[in-house]
Amino acid sequence: MKRESRNAAEAGRRITDMEVGGLDGFPVILTSVDLETLESLVAEPLLRPGDSGWGSAVLLWNGLVTKKPALVVQPTSAREVSAVVMFAAEHRLQISTKGGGHNIAGTAIADGGLMLDMSRMNSVEVDPVARLAQVGPGCLLQDVDRATQEHGLATVLGFISEVGVAGLTLGGGLGYLSRRFGWTVDNLEEVEIVTADGLVRTASRHENPDLFWGVRGAGANLGVVTRFTFRLHEVGPTVYGGLIAWPFERTDEILRRYRTLTSRAPRELAVWLILMTAPAEPFIPEQWQGKKICAMAVCYSGELRIVPEVMASIREIGDPAVDLLSEQPYAQVQSYLDDSEPKGLHYYWKTEYADELSDDLLSTIRELFDGCPIEGAELGVLHLAGAINEHSEDDGAVGNRNARYVIGSNGMWDPGDPAADSYRAWIRESWERQRPFTAGRSYINFQTADEGQQQVRAAYGTNYERLVQVKTKYDPDNLFRSNRNIAPSVPSMESTGS
Repeated sequence: MKRESRNAAEAGRRITDMEVGGLDGFPVILTSVDLETLESLVAEPLLRPGDSGWGSAVLLWNGLVTKKPALVVQPTSAREVSAVVMFAAEHRLQISTKGGGHNIAGTAIADGGLMLDMSRMNSVEVDPVARLAQVGPGCLLQDVDRATQEHGLATVLGFISEVGVAGLTLGGGLGYLSRRFGWTVDNLEEVEIVTADGLVRTASRHENPDLFWGVRGAGANLGVVTRFTFRLHEVGPTVYGGLIAWPFERTDEILRRYRTLTSRAPRELAVWLILMTAPAEPFIPEQWQGKKICAMAVCYSGELRIVPEVMASIREIGDPAVDLLSEQPYAQVQSYLDDSEPKGLHYYWKTEYADELSDDLLSTIRELFDGCPIEGAELGVLHLAGAINEHSEDDGAVGNRNARYVIGSNGMWDPGDPAADSYRAWIRESWERQRPFTAGRSYINFQTADEGQQQVRAAYGTNYERLVQVKTKYDPDNLFRSNRNIAPSVPSMESTGS
């Protein structure tokens, strides 16, 4: 009765046919009957532009992305996802999936297509005895951290609490705990996933292992994950961390010390280095607000009794302009950098892995930030290594098992800023200045929309061709292409009998 009354009440505006982007590059006409069929597949209302809830459903973190879908469905179960995927395949519609919508390239939206907004599937179930968490694809990192920290447990997630778990994980996943426990996908035990044929499959190391291998680093290419099962570790609930910063004039010294401390750091210690302009926030002394600083974001998740020993290499630097390091809840450290990436601003960045922090790379980073014209820019170094390096290169599609650092040039500015084009040009130029000192590969979740297939291939390295095989098996028509895409192989004329 609810569905019938809803359709009757809205029949006046939903009776018209509409165009939706098609897989072949041409619009597909969905009739009113088609739209009613699609709406009948899910419990929540089908959303079209102008509907209540449309704005929040299509909102992405990166305001630079201007794509909009034609239709949005908000499934509440794997069964509903399966039905929608089969509908999209039958009508050959462009389809995309939004978890948290935080991807820099805006892959959650296929422009003019059909979008699955997974926000209704946001449950977290923690088994503290088995140390497992069942996580829905609509969860944000903060949802998982909040639930697992009730038991003093955590899994490897990112370092911005409003990031979606699904997108982070399907691209590999990195965060403060990566040095201890590897990529996020190294802590993934199992997924429930809807593949292009509409089947709901379970994938793990023992069931559909080839699919699970591909999901662990390239999962957006292979289907819609409807449940993640993560392995948990004893972390928190109290850790030591926060932000500490020095005047930019000391950057040469701080960079050298950072290189030394990261070469010796225990795995429980993760330190991100950030060259930035100090924000006008109460926790920043007034005399440093608006000035360039060299900062470290710190998370130490080991034994608190030896904090003085572990922090000695940072403390001996002395005379910080800002010192916010303290014992605090792990979930608080996980959200510490949230305000540095507010939703809706325009973001553009370039990143690469680096095997080492050479003198030339460090001096280049300092010189670049010294002349940076973007007030909201950050030049950063993320320290990885540790557990990531202990797996074989083909342990999951994510690869990059020799990754030690991530080097990034990140820009952010207000929408409508007249200097936006010059800002993007500066980011690209700074990237080119740093590339001679990097490994020539980048983290797939950090790739921007204008990076081509060469960067996608490089990100997966020797795993790329195997990924093509898995993609061809599970998605031969490339239904799931709103991502950093791995195209299926095209059958030869001989194999098709033509």
